[in-house]
This record gives sequence, structure tokens and C-alpha cells, in this order.
Amino acid sequence: MTASVQKAGTETALEVGRLVKRFGDLTAVDGVSLQVRAGECLGLLGPNGAGKSTLIRSMVGRVIQDSGRVTVMGHEAGSTEARLALGWIPQELSIYPRISCRENLGSFGRYYGLKGHALKEAIAWCLHWAALEEKQDDVAKTLSGGMKRRLNMAAGMMHRPKVVLFDEPTVGVDPQSRNRIFEMIEALRDAGTAIVYTTHYMEEAERLCDRIAIIDHGRIIAEGTKEELVEKTFGRCSQVLARFAGETEAIEAWAKRHDGRVTHETAEFTIEQAGEIAPLLDDATKAGLELVDVTLRRPNLESVFLHLTGRELRD
Repeated sequence: MTASVQKAGTETALEVGRLVKRFGDLTAVDGVSLQVRAGECLGLLGPNGAGKSTLIRSMVGRVIQDSGRVTVMGHEAGSTEARLALGWIPQELSIYPRISCRENLGSFGRYYGLKGHALKEAIAWCLHWAALEEKQDDVAKTLSGGMKRRLNMAAGMMHRPKVVLFDEPTVGVDPQSRNRIFEMIEALRDAGTAIVYTTHYMEEAERLCDRIAIIDHGRIIAEGTKEELVEKTFGRCSQVLARFAGETEAIEAWAKRHDGRVTHETAEFTIEQAGEIAPLLDDATKAGLELVDVTLRRPNLESVFLHLTGRELRD
């Protein structure tokens, strides 16, 4: 199931306007503007050090910007009203390991001022949403990694926020748990919750996000649906992936002559017509290269991301 922008409402739930945050000589966020509507999932993608974490913390109200504005349901980030309307699910687990799932949720619920029937109702909803009803009396430290992750998410949802920030919620979980987390997030979005979703997994963003914003060096360098980003970046072009056996230096030299690049012995090219493949491979044969495999594909979100941000590893 893929995200559909038609599900989003017209109400602006989260708004970032010309946000700037500096740390000494470093400008971590440089004039970022974003909007997220009710019922919309915005994917926030970027390399390490691109400014994602500072931007997210500004939305939460934990970083005070130098200029610009962040509002949650019309309230300034960090205000009491904004905190009550916002849920933040950090990558780090924040649950209590020595008490049960139900007790964990009760503790977090009381932090938000819930008590009595309202608290019991919220606990029941969160246990059901996270598929932890059968584990509600189990001590948290005995849960599997995926269950701990889902409990962590449920703890951040006890006050039923209208805007939720998910910071890489599937890190370190198995495929089955990842799929359950996807279903949880899709249920929130379909119910009208506004979501900001950060991830390094492009397939997750393609499945869950109605729109994508790519941030690098503190600026939003691209924004739109997956289809819009591919169209803007590559037009109607396709990609040829040709894998060769032999010396990497020879493959790289040949690829460079045809404006391609090589990654793990696979040469990548952008072409406009499928008929361009044959002369390309004929020239590879003349260059003495041994073709192992060739694939023609339309560019995807990962192609866009790497094209815009580069392929070098960033720590």
C-alpha cells in the first residue's frame, strides 16, 4: 500500500516558517519552511549532519531558533498547547525496563495529566494500536526488540496528539515488526493525524509518505511527491545498470567516457531512449569488458536522494 496525498486534509497542523538555527559558526538550519496538513505524512530525508535532528528538535521546542517560527496546531512550538498537540517518538527507547507494558503506559499517561477513566481508556487504545494487548502484563525488558519499539511508540501516543514526529522508528527491528509499525503509522495517518517521518530507508518513505522533503546543509533542496521529485530530477530518463567482471579501473575508465559512474563494479548511466543501450554495450565489448548483467529501470526515490546529496559516506 502506498501513500496517497488525497487523504490529507486542508488544515495546516504543523508549520515551519523561514527557520534559522546557528551553533557558533555552523548554520544547522538555514531558512527552512515546511507545512504538514492533517492526515498527511511528510518524509524528512537527509544525510547525517544535514540538519534533520536540529529541525526536529525545533519542532518539539527543545531548540530555540535564531529566527523564524514553528507552530503546532497554530501554537508556538514549546508552548503548553503545542506540547499537548504534539507527539515525539525518538529513535532511542525511553521505556522503563523493569515494569510492565500497562504500567509503562500508565506512567507516561500521568505525565500528560491523564487519570481515572481517561487514563484507562488511553492505555487500552494504545495497547490495541501497538498490538500489545496480550503482552500488557509482561515486564518491558522481556519483550522482543520489535515489541519494545512498539511500546516506545505507544508511550508517545498516550495523549492522542494531532501531530506526531517519528524519528527512524524501525531501526533494529525484524521485517515482521517493521510491517506492523508501518500499519500503525498508516492507521494514524488515515485517522487524520499529521506525521513527520524521518528515515534512512528509502522504501519506507516511498510506502508511507505523501510528500518528501530532502534537507542538506541545513536547507530544503527538494520537496514534492516521489513522482514529482523523480520527474524534476531526471525528467523522462531511465537508468541503465550494467555489471561487469574484470578490473575496476578499466570499468571506471569506460564508464567515465560515457558520462556514467561505477559503484561496486556496476556502471550506472542515464538514458532517454531504450535504443541507447545497444550501442553502449557494443562499446563495452570493444573495450574488452565482460558483461555479467544489465538492467533498465526508472529512477526511484533513492536515485533522487543520491543524485541530490551525493554518494560519499557521511559520519
